[in-house]
Amino acid sequence: MAGKNQGVNPTKPWRDFARVRQERRPFNSSQSHRISRILKRALDIIIAASVLFLLSPLLLSVAVIITLSDWGPVFNSHRRLGHKGKEFGCLEFRTTRADATAKAQVTVVGDILRRSSLAKLPQLINVLLGQMSLVGPRAITKEELSRYGEHAYAYMAVRPGLTGHWQTSGRNDLSYQNRVCLDVEYLSKWTLALDFAIMAKTLSALLSRQALLPRVDS
Repeated sequence: MAGKNQGVNPTKPWRDFARVRQERRPFNSSQSHRISRILKRALDIIIAASVLFLLSPLLLSVAVIITLSDWGPVFNSHRRLGHKGKEFGCLEFRTTRADATAKAQVTVVGDILRRSSLAKLPQLINVLLGQMSLVGPRAITKEELSRYGEHAYAYMAVRPGLTGHWQTSGRNDLSYQNRVCLDVEYLSKWTLALDFAIMAKTLSALLSRQALLPRVDS
């Protein structure tokens, strides 16, 4: 897949995107598509704000537990590439010990947060800030963008998602190349209906019994 845009630079002037947007179906300039994009952003704000409000007691409890465990920071912030190539701090609850060395030591609470995907809930703040969307391609680093090849500009045309095709199709069981392919498939087929289907699958997975079972090492 990596090909003619192998050396994509996300800081390059945005003029190239106008051409790509006209060439690719997900980014056409039709009135109906523009309305769908506006509705997508409105739903992001409404749902993210509602979930943060409803889960605020849980989130505050998790924050207190993380703080009291070793008096370290509550959040980790990872640099990721967002809309139009702008980098932002992608938030997660800290799941490793604050004094962890090069090999991060996952805490008991952190292991639960990771298995249940609750560690990602602070990304709802990123959604409210307009840095992410509820559904979208994975949040990647600047260095990873070249792996999207000719689809790199399509990736930068949207906000990365808290969940997406990659999340509902196997997560860590998928190879990196397959995760990139799923992102590209999402970008080429995007509709609001697809977003709702992915959110429904994500919610079902989060509520499943397997999501909360302890990890068993083989």
